[in-house]
Amino acid sequence: MAVAETSPLHQFTVESLVPIHVGTFNLSFSNSALFMVIAVALITAFLVLSTRGARLVPTRWQSLAELSYEFVAGMVRENVGHEGRPYFPFVFSIFMFVLFGNLISLIPGSFAFTAHIVVTFALALTVFIAVTLVGFIRHGFHFLSFFVPRGMPALMVPLMVPIEILSYLFRPISLSVRLFANMMAGHTMLLVFAGFILSLGVFGVLPLAIDVALILFEVLVAVLQAYVFAILTCLYFQDAIHLH
Repeated sequence: MAVAETSPLHQFTVESLVPIHVGTFNLSFSNSALFMVIAVALITAFLVLSTRGARLVPTRWQSLAELSYEFVAGMVRENVGHEGRPYFPFVFSIFMFVLFGNLISLIPGSFAFTAHIVVTFALALTVFIAVTLVGFIRHGFHFLSFFVPRGMPALMVPLMVPIEILSYLFRPISLSVRLFANMMAGHTMLLVFAGFILSLGVFGVLPLAIDVALILFEVLVAVLQAYVFAILTCLYFQDAIHLH
């Protein structure tokens, strides 16, 4: 059943813009895909234009680009260590994509693709696969020792190993749901109070004030969720590299 246009959930409806069907597969270019492309284009433009003709005394845009770089580099350095440097581009790309996706979604008329579990799960699954590959490439089958906590009594191994494996397999689920749930809840609340503003007319001052406060809060949440996604990615790389 289609979601009614008056519903706060209507804003999350994925709509086909360019229908593309290959056999039984629907590969249509949707509004979600469009805003992902926009996010990537804006990130590219931001980084390229900000660092073109870099100056010793940086401009405001150059300062923002350098701040973004140093922020993620510091995150990787502090949580993964020197051995995490090769994975900095991956973490930086994830951070910027989630950050720009979150911030773009706050613009009226845009689409919140990070409020869709299929998108956030795809990102989380990419992180999960990358981290697991790094673990096996660096340690071979010794990587499986990660599921046996150090100092564990031998009698506890048969009980704890399945729990550790299950916990590891649930990482992409927890990582994706955290981002999806926060973004979806925030955007739903914004639209609900916006509806009160329109329906109450002159008396909609209070809902308007709440909505303004919510927008400011959502900007904070947008940045915080990008940080959380990136920091957890770093911690997963730490586990894969150091096995603890």
